[in-house]
Amino acid sequence: HPEQSLININTRNILFICGGAFDGLEKIIARRVNQNPMGFGAEIKGKRDGHADHFLPLVQPEDLMKFGMIPEFVGRLPLIASLHSLGEQALYNILTEPKNAIVKQYKKLFRMEGVGLEFEDSALKIIVQKAIERGTGARALRSIIEEVMLDIMYNLPERANVSTCTITRDVILKRKDPIYTFEERKQSA
Repeated sequence: HPEQSLININTRNILFICGGAFDGLEKIIARRVNQNPMGFGAEIKGKRDGHADHFLPLVQPEDLMKFGMIPEFVGRLPLIASLHSLGEQALYNILTEPKNAIVKQYKKLFRMEGVGLEFEDSALKIIVQKAIERGTGARALRSIIEEVMLDIMYNLPERANVSTCTITRDVILKRKDPIYTFEERKQSA
């Protein structure tokens, strides 16, 4: 803030950890490391041949500065490590295994309505495939499930005597209705 007084901080003993997608950084690295092959026998590669997982481990401080970080900040990052993109199995595990996994969250929401929720394994795999296509990592898992589950959850209270709701691959791919099972519930007088 321009009117606020400047406070000096000694950063000698402060560990800076930066994380994120750094979208576009791989293009800067690719321009630096790719050489234009010429002549007979040269291996010609298209612009789409390189993947971020191939280029990000080659990041140098000058790449970060071209990306837009100021030199004073880049100087505070003595170690740069890149992580690989999440694969199918990792995304599947994120979807199902953690204590607060999105699938478990939706199952709990349905239990609050007195309905059991099940996901077919093929439906979960389609969600993972769609997330990989989007290329936004684990964040895509939530958005894909929310797109599908929004109408189902909205219409659930209108359906009487639903005991379970099963999400199939057609629910994910074709926006078909899930499979509902019903049970007779006695009405108290």
